[in-house]
Amino acid sequence: MSLLNRKYPFPQSRHRLRDCALYCVIVFLILYILQPFGFSLYQGNKLLASLGFGAITFVCCAVFTFAVFLPLSKRVKVWKVWHQELVVLAMVLFIGICNFFLFSYLFYHSLSLHSFWLFLYWTLIIGVIVTICSVGISYYRYLRSQLETLLDKTTEQQEDITITIHDTNIRGNDLQLVINDLLYIEAQKNNVVVFFTKDGTIQKREVHTTLTAVLDDLQTYDNIFQCHRSFVVNLNNISSAQGNSNGYQLKLGKCPTVVPVSRTYVPKLRSFIA
Repeated sequence: MSLLNRKYPFPQSRHRLRDCALYCVIVFLILYILQPFGFSLYQGNKLLASLGFGAITFVCCAVFTFAVFLPLSKRVKVWKVWHQELVVLAMVLFIGICNFFLFSYLFYHSLSLHSFWLFLYWTLIIGVIVTICSVGISYYRYLRSQLETLLDKTTEQQEDITITIHDTNIRGNDLQLVINDLLYIEAQKNNVVVFFTKDGTIQKREVHTTLTAVLDDLQTYDNIFQCHRSFVVNLNNISSAQGNSNGYQLKLGKCPTVVPVSRTYVPKLRSFIA
């Protein structure tokens, strides 16, 4: 639910007719090549029929975009994820209903309330799947692009900053390093292991302290992020992030270790980069 109420921050496409044409081509290719839903039984010209369904898809998409979506998006002050999902689902249903009438005409199928509701039922199921996938993919791409932009900016700002990780057991055993060289810190029993780069190689150093103490010392640096109860990462060095609402896996620089982002910390990570 928290995801649905998040602001939908993605820039809308400026090539709306091109997008409609893309949907038209997809529908045409699916029908002409795969011939699903009994379309293979059609006795007429399958090419023209497929083009007809594609053309209706294009017209419906264009009408819905310019007559419904654009005016509605201008009236709503804060466009949220659930707004986008409802609009996409409504457009899929609108296209499906219009194509239903063409289907009935081509197959000489008598229009009845039962057949219409049955068609609407399956269109709704397909529409929900399409909506979740399209919005989800857009959201994931947005998070990735925002993360990359943020990391580039933060890394440049912190080039000359040195941090200190204090050893609470042995005086003089503190670890000092340039913040951009820090990869991640892992808690192991009563110590932490710090992974960092030096002279182009990945090194590690064990320091007698706790993860909580490290976070207290580095709390002024926004890029130092606790992603798991046992891991703290330097967001500046994330090279890739994969996952979903249940958790992410982070790769940092050339380090072969994959650092987990547990489900508890996913909202915080998204809030940080959104």
